Amino acid sequence: MHLALIAMSGIRALDTELLGLGLTLPGFVERSKTIASLPSLGLLTLAGQVPPWITMTYHECPDTAAVAALPERPDLVAISTFSAQVGEAYALADAYRARGVPVVMGGPHVSVLPDEALRHATTVVIGEGELVWPQVLADAERGALQPRYGRLGVAFDLAQSPLPRIDLLDLSRYNRLTVQTSRGCPHRCEFCASTPLMTAGYRMKPQARILAEIDQIRARWPRPFIEFADDNSFVDRPAWKRLLPELAKRDVPWFTETDISIADDLELVGMLRDAGCRQVLIGLESPVAAGLSGIELRGDWKRRRLDRYAGAIRLLQSHGISVNGCFILGLDGQDNSVFDEVLAFVRSSGLAEVQVTVQTAFPGTALYHRLHDAGRLLEPQAWDRCTLFDINFTPTHLRVEELRAGLHRLVTTLYSADETAARRRSFRDMHRTGRAASRGRGVATSVD
Repeated sequence: MHLALIAMSGIRALDTELLGLGLTLPGFVERSKTIASLPSLGLLTLAGQVPPWITMTYHECPDTAAVAALPERPDLVAISTFSAQVGEAYALADAYRARGVPVVMGGPHVSVLPDEALRHATTVVIGEGELVWPQVLADAERGALQPRYGRLGVAFDLAQSPLPRIDLLDLSRYNRLTVQTSRGCPHRCEFCASTPLMTAGYRMKPQARILAEIDQIRARWPRPFIEFADDNSFVDRPAWKRLLPELAKRDVPWFTETDISIADDLELVGMLRDAGCRQVLIGLESPVAAGLSGIELRGDWKRRRLDRYAGAIRLLQSHGISVNGCFILGLDGQDNSVFDEVLAFVRSSGLAEVQVTVQTAFPGTALYHRLHDAGRLLEPQAWDRCTLFDINFTPTHLRVEELRAGLHRLVTTLYSADETAARRRSFRDMHRTGRAASRGRGVATSVD
């Protein structure tokens, strides 16, 4: 049996003006393009469970033109997709099934809308794929695929994680590869389309498994850059403090996503720097308290820390760890002043990098259900608008056109050459000052 693994990749946006800005402004949608260019860690991980007698190939489909390069008649197709590309994924599944090729689909979108996916796929995988993938393959080999496998909320034991099959990749096409150290997050943000939908609680992969994945990359790629594909790294601080010295030995630069609380632990910050951490992406979400109210389903954790944002950024960047601060536009409570407030905060805080997106109600999320029930979704099933840049809801204190115009105006300013250069200078200055202070006093600077 030959298996074709197909990842729907590439950035999507319907707003043609924003797409045009992305081509001309340095830094705009840069983070999204980085994500879009990453290989599918989910498919590569499942490939690690494929028995040796099954042959397989890995393919990426960044746009409709790439379909022509896909294999004509494999014995089985597995498609991984996000909401924004799901229409293209369904069309691809329909085309393969018309040729008599069975199609398996999975991922967050398919997991929360399995009935929709089954109108196009032979089989859907719900929840964490490693739990059921061996059975899917066994059933496919004997021609007995079932319509559904798995269920939401069941956790795979990360101690049993297979090594992702990076040997399937042409590494010359990538500038970084991903390693997952954990699943889950203690914050239950209502807009999150990852943790609340797919996994049960928080757990971290054993250190030996993490290091094995990193060493596999190092063996095939002389000078790699690694992105840790975690919802929120450093939740398990003791485990990370055991892991970081091992990372330091490997001399590999890396990036990850976390929350602002890491700045509370000066020992951890110093260890991150020494272990190769180059940048952390932190969801700040809003520079004003009104926008932060109600984001988390378990309490306003970020709102309570708003007055510490700037100090935490200074601390991290003084240690040479650049901060990519993420802001969401259109949150409840934000009005027309939010665009100037984001710009003012970015300037005053000295953020090295910044990412702005529009509030997006992904299917299955608490945000989707709330906006749907309130009649605030403009097109409830317009999945191609789930891009983080297209507006598909009615804000509370802004008209849709005001939100769109404000986004365009903000990104034009934020990602201009002058603003981008100023942020990079600010980071260098913070780092230089931090090094001088550390040499002079022999102690780390504090958040406050």
